[in-house]
Amino acid sequence: MQNNEMTTLSTVMEKLRCDKMDNEFRWGPDGFHANKGKNYAPEDLKIIKTYRFEGDSDPSESSILYLIEANDGLVGYSLDAYGLYSNHEDEEGYDNFIRLIPQTNHEGQLLFEV
Repeated sequence: MQNNEMTTLSTVMEKLRCDKMDNEFRWGPDGFHANKGKNYAPEDLKIIKTYRFEGDSDPSESSILYLIEANDGLVGYSLDAYGLYSNHEDEEGYDNFIRLIPQTNHEGQLLFEV
């Protein structure tokens, strides 16, 4: 049975924290890096799920969360606001980088269900 209930960003973030998948992949000049200090190229990563959030009354609440798995097993996320409200210093670089990361479909795996 499919759940059509709207999920909030805070709900997803809390679920990721509880499942120890709350490592943040941050954009930098050498690609994505996580708390471990390692840099990741697009070919080192795969997007395993995407969540899109749209604020009902405030456009600044519109964001997208990418759930990402690295080839070394690290699972985490990258969070981006839509368009004008994006907070990356090098937005074009971030956008181009995220497009290069392959996407996989893990819909059947409960491990990544939020």
